[in-house]
Amino acid sequence: MSEINFKHTPFGDLAIISMRGCEDISSKVDYYLKQWRGAEEDQSFVIPATCPRFGTGEAKGVLNHTARGLDAYIICDCFNHGVTYKMYGQTVPMSPDDHYQDLKRVIAAFGGKARRITVIMPMLYEGRQHRRTKRESMDCAMALQELIAMGVKNIITFDAHDPRVQNAIPNDGFDNVTASYQMIKSLLREVPDIKLDREHTMIVSPDEGGMGRCIYYSSILGLELGMFYKRRNYSIIVNGKNPIEAHEFLGADVKGKDLILVDDMISSGESMLDIAARLKERGANRIFIFSTFGLFVEGYEKFDEYYENGYIDKIFTTNLIYNEPELLTKPWYSNVNMSKYIALLVDTLNYDNSISKLLDPADRIKKVVDEYKSKNN
Repeated sequence: MSEINFKHTPFGDLAIISMRGCEDISSKVDYYLKQWRGAEEDQSFVIPATCPRFGTGEAKGVLNHTARGLDAYIICDCFNHGVTYKMYGQTVPMSPDDHYQDLKRVIAAFGGKARRITVIMPMLYEGRQHRRTKRESMDCAMALQELIAMGVKNIITFDAHDPRVQNAIPNDGFDNVTASYQMIKSLLREVPDIKLDREHTMIVSPDEGGMGRCIYYSSILGLELGMFYKRRNYSIIVNGKNPIEAHEFLGADVKGKDLILVDDMISSGESMLDIAARLKERGANRIFIFSTFGLFVEGYEKFDEYYENGYIDKIFTTNLIYNEPELLTKPWYSNVNMSKYIALLVDTLNYDNSISKLLDPADRIKKVVDEYKSKNN
C-alpha cells in the first residue's frame, strides 16, 4: 500500500479575499490559480466579502460565503487612496487606518471558523513607524501583534522598510518578499541595450538605510556599488520629519555609466530626484530607478520636469499598491506586474510546501541575465 503524499493535499479549501481596491490584482492572481488548477472559466477562488458603512462612517465586515475549513488569503492594500466612502454626505478617500480597520473587520467576520488565515499586505501598514527613537508609538509592531491575536497565522509583505519589525511576532509566520527578479526582468525588457557589467553600469543606494537591498543587487549582478548619505537638520521638523540639508556621495566614479537607484518606496520623490540630478552633474549616463512602491504623494509634475531635463530615464514600480491611471501613461514610468508571483506563493502555501525557493530569486536572476547576455553578445 502506497502512502499518501500530504504535500499534494491542500491544507484547506483555497479562498482569496480581496479587500477594497485590490480587485484588479486579486482577479489576476485568481486567473493564474484557475489556469494551474484546471478550474472552469466561470469558477473563481475569490470569495465575496464587503465592509458596508453607515452614514456616520461606521462599518462592519460581512463574509458572503461559508468560512468553515477555508485556507484563506486576504489581499489588502492599505495605501489605496483611490477608493472612497460616504460620511455625513461627504466623499472621503480611504486612509491607511480605514483600510486596516476593514481588514480586521473581515478577519472578525470569519468567526474563528477558517482553517487558516494568511494576510498578504504588500506594503506593510505603518511600516515606517517600526522602531522607537523617543517617547512615541510603535504602530507597525502593535498592528502585527493585533493581527496575530485575531487568529492570523501568516503575514506576507514585500520589501519591508525594516524587516526587523517581525521581531514583534517571533513565534508566528512573517515573510518579507522582494521584487528584485521582476525588477531586473522588466529592466532588460524595457532597456534592451543596457550592459550589466562593472564598466558600464552601477548600483546606487539613495541613503544608508537602503544599503542592504542595494548590496544584494550589486552582488547578484556583479556591479559596483555607491551610496548617498543624507545630512539632515535634526534641530527642526518639517512635515513630520527632519529636513535633508545635503546628499553626500560615497563610491567610485560614475562618469559615463548607467546607474540603477534602488529604494523601497517613492513618497514625494524629492530625495530621489535630487540624487539623480547630483549624479548627472557627476557625468552619469542614464539613470533608472527601482522602487517597489510608487506612492507619488505630491503628484507627477516634478518627475515630468526631471524627465524632460534628462535627469531620469525610467522609473520602475510594482502593481502591489494602487497606481493612478495617470501614472500608467507617463513615458518615464514602467509598471512591474507581481500578480503571477503572488499566485505562486498562494498556490505553494495552500499545499503547505516550502516557499524558500520563491523567496530567494538568485538562481532565476542569474538565468535571465545569462540568457540576456548570450542573446546580446
